[in-house]
Amino acid sequence: MDIPILYADPHFVVLNKPAGLAVHPGPAGGPSVEDCFGQLSRRKDGPWLAHRLDADTAGCLLVALRKTPLREAQAAFAEGRVRKTYWAVVQGGPAGDSGVIAQNLSKTSDRTGWRMKPDAHGQPAITQWRVLGRSDDTAWLELSPKTGRTHQLRVHCAHAGWPILGDPLYGPPGRELGLHLLARALELNATVKATAPPQPAIQAELERCGWARS
Repeated sequence: MDIPILYADPHFVVLNKPAGLAVHPGPAGGPSVEDCFGQLSRRKDGPWLAHRLDADTAGCLLVALRKTPLREAQAAFAEGRVRKTYWAVVQGGPAGDSGVIAQNLSKTSDRTGWRMKPDAHGQPAITQWRVLGRSDDTAWLELSPKTGRTHQLRVHCAHAGWPILGDPLYGPPGRELGLHLLARALELNATVKATAPPQPAIQAELERCGWARS
């Protein structure tokens, strides 16, 4: 498995995870990011995933190569010191140019599987957003999660009335585009930081909103 590396030092690697690849094997097995760990280090005390990305989300994924750096990264995530920035192309778009979504979330399950839902009694979830560009029927957003709830950005955008394009769980049916969500940038500290380029599958929609490939 050949996953591009965006940043590397003796303690951390930031991978450019492709869309559609799980970070670790699920109950049914299948390929995952962890399959490449043997290429990153042959030591017994690593590598370790420092956080998670949805299988459908591409972009910056932090991997700790040793146990001590893992604890450092976990503390930084828990204390909100890690800066994470996402790009999304959404249907419609917000009326304003920036804002904050504060909507608690909880998990629900039925015969078809599980998903997250807005729930006043759920876990607090906060997302800052900013419009970077627009087309006639879509908007290109910068999303900065201040909490790390599962599917947070996807549910928040959908609940706000502008679902992320290609979202099979929370978006409108009938538009099989692939999830238009990119983990654009990650900054653990002044040294460990990386930026991921948009995957080809979302570039056309980004260009409609004003993004330039250069």
